[in-house]
Amino acid sequence: MSRSIVILPDDSAQPLLQAISGAQLSLRIKMFVFSDPGLLEAVIAAHKRGVKVRVMLNPERRDGEKENDATRSHLQQAGVDVKDSNPSFDLTHEKSMVIDDATAFVESLNWETRNLTGTRDYAVITSHKHEVGEIMRCFDADWDRTEFTADGQSHLIWCTGNGRQRLCQLIDSAKHTLWLQNERYQDPVIIEHVVRAYRRGVKIHVMARPPHKLKKDKLVEGVSGLRILEDLGIPIRKLKHIKLHAKLLFADDARAIIGSINFAPGSFDSRRELAIEVDDEPILKRIRQTLHDDWEKAKPLDLSDAGLLEELEGSDPNVAEDLGIENVKRP
Repeated sequence: MSRSIVILPDDSAQPLLQAISGAQLSLRIKMFVFSDPGLLEAVIAAHKRGVKVRVMLNPERRDGEKENDATRSHLQQAGVDVKDSNPSFDLTHEKSMVIDDATAFVESLNWETRNLTGTRDYAVITSHKHEVGEIMRCFDADWDRTEFTADGQSHLIWCTGNGRQRLCQLIDSAKHTLWLQNERYQDPVIIEHVVRAYRRGVKIHVMARPPHKLKKDKLVEGVSGLRILEDLGIPIRKLKHIKLHAKLLFADDARAIIGSINFAPGSFDSRRELAIEVDDEPILKRIRQTLHDDWEKAKPLDLSDAGLLEELEGSDPNVAEDLGIENVKRP
């Protein structure tokens, strides 16, 4: 099977750990946040048995938080070759791994314990030679601080680059159904294309994180994007059984895009991101079942003025002004 899927937390960290433990020649790892002890020890063990390991870590978040310092130190002390990700980008949000130049993982998940055990996330495993080769070329270019040019006709989707266009193409292709799982609904172009899909009769299901999970400087865009969709009649739900971290589009039960791309301008315009489009029936079958299960266990988001005030006043005392809400009775 040329492609397969890992669904978290259902499948646990075992597919990742088994892949790393099976590496014989090389590991290329590019990660936004890497802190899980089990994966860290597996990578170090690969290095100790002679595998050529290179790890590229995002140095810090936009707010200056540095989450990879301890991991970087641990890896360096073990002799693993580690670099910061390419400074040409505001940050590197890509989560990927290539094993033995033969197998690649394209992931929505960070290598954090909570992403392995408590969030809805996905990883696509591919052994297609051209896909693996393209991810390797990007890794090597970012490692060497040289220019990378993507193959625009492949299943891979890169940011910066053609990410917004490719996601919009999938949305525009939907004729019957469109499922969306994403933390953020902030990009106006993506919102516009979803609106057009709804107006041409596509049945749309949106799963999002609650507004209080948005960072304050992204609250207005995130809430406004969701409210635009809700005002049209598109149902929007939040997961209750697990947290949502996935970045997934699923059109007509026939094509899916999975990867690191949030529906936010920064993801498309200034970050290194990676996603992959798939149409493999075994993968689609698992995605279909997961989405239906998640939807049944989810609850509608309360995006009313009163609901937003109740949810957000504790984290944003200026929420009424920020969102243009006034004279609203609390629930």
